[in-house]
Amino acid sequence: MIDFKLDPKAGVPFYRQIIDQIRFGIATGKLSVGEQLPTVRALAVELKVNLNTVSKAYKELEIQNILETHLGSGTFIGDTDLTITPKQKQDKLHSICREFLTIASSYGFTNEDLIEELKNMKNHKKQ
Repeated sequence: MIDFKLDPKAGVPFYRQIIDQIRFGIATGKLSVGEQLPTVRALAVELKVNLNTVSKAYKELEIQNILETHLGSGTFIGDTDLTITPKQKQDKLHSICREFLTIASSYGFTNEDLIEELKNMKNHKKQ
């Protein structure tokens, strides 16, 4: 299961963020065929969004045959072979980095500060 996170500053509608996270979760193997997703209500409460936001995301993914909803049972990952192209992956990384740099620079950090901190984090992870 993936840990859904929404970013109000991303400039991307919440339902689109949910769709993207589910698609990337499937493509990276964090979500597998047949895995049950939270109910619309449960996810809406968890993310503190309107039920319609989650419902819209799930419905769009159903139309794309990525999700299957079984009345009374729940919503599940469908039997789909979803992959993320290298360009899509690079675009997502670029978007994440751009947002990260914007936030960091608003606090006065330089690119060099960020690079140094990322190196430190990587070194601590190895220990």
